[in-house]
Amino acid sequence: MFVIGDTSMSYELDPLPYEYDALEPHISEQVLEWHHDTHHQGYVNGWNSAEETLEANREDHDFSSSAGAIRGVTHNSSGHILHDLFWQNMSPEGGDEPEGDLADRIEEDFGSYEAWKGEFEAAASDASGWALLVYDTFSNQLRNVVVDNHDEGAVWGGHPVLALDVWEHSYYHDYGPARGEFVDNFFEVVDWDEPSTRYEQAVELFE
Repeated sequence: MFVIGDTSMSYELDPLPYEYDALEPHISEQVLEWHHDTHHQGYVNGWNSAEETLEANREDHDFSSSAGAIRGVTHNSSGHILHDLFWQNMSPEGGDEPEGDLADRIEEDFGSYEAWKGEFEAAASDASGWALLVYDTFSNQLRNVVVDNHDEGAVWGGHPVLALDVWEHSYYHDYGPARGEFVDNFFEVVDWDEPSTRYEQAVELFE
């Protein structure tokens, strides 16, 4: 979410779309509280701070700190956007497989849901940040992507469809070093309504 003020635009953290304990036992109330209120808020604050620096530098015509601020925008904005998607593509009613157009496209592009899931889990096991399912608007196909940090390894023109955060703060309190167990349990709370909507929007815009 962003707010437009008198002179500049700022970004705000939206509340979770469910209660902090809604995803238990798969993701604990404590982890959701820390992850959303502390980590996600930090990316929102970092984005706003970087934008303020760029605005001040433009006014002063002093660009000595602008390169670092530009990196701050890309890192923190990506963190904010991906976390928003992460919260939205989970729910207490999740756990099913995709249906409809997205399910058909996964089968077309990956051979089967099982093949897609295996590849996505491999991405999640290797990433130092995120595993994403994106709609690649250049190639017009779904693609799994390993994204380190928030913005390293992304595909230009890739429209995020499904996001899984595998930074340690997303699972270590609940699972310790057993990232694979966390990934398995993520699929118990994936709600495919949001990814399906995002896929359909991307196809409508780009195909």
